Amino acid sequence: MRTKKILKFAILPVLLMLVALVVKAGTDNDSSDIKNVMDAQETAWNNGDLDGFMTGYWKSDKVKFVSRNGVTYGWQKVYDNYKKSYPDKATMGNLAFDIISIESLDDENFHAVGLGKKNKAYMVTGKWETSNTSKAASGYFTLIFKKINGSWVIVADHTS
Repeated sequence: MRTKKILKFAILPVLLMLVALVVKAGTDNDSSDIKNVMDAQETAWNNGDLDGFMTGYWKSDKVKFVSRNGVTYGWQKVYDNYKKSYPDKATMGNLAFDIISIESLDDENFHAVGLGKKNKAYMVTGKWETSNTSKAASGYFTLIFKKINGSWVIVADHTS
């Protein structure tokens, strides 16, 4: 009987470590998948493919884009604003993202606002820069990614 208790206490820490590794592996895969979305956006932009760039955004009226010009709601409106500002490859130039952090919003602090385990989300913070264009600029961004219909997409973008 005593041996069984000792065995239980010896196995419990091992099981907890295994669970932690599985959770971390899932987070690492999510981060990698999100980076892939951003890499695809960068490539599309640099090829003058605004439609391809916009596949990184949730195609919904609920998507939110915040900039110095205010808040824009809806995928189509975000697309139209990009198209107006960057009508062709020459004005788009080259885009580069520098990701500073990717943080899971899947913890106790975010359950109250509906971003908990049921609706897993990540916050991506980074720097962007455009070059080789008359509109060369740079700034910072905060993106909220959610997995919707099996794909990681941007549901909120604050770019300055």
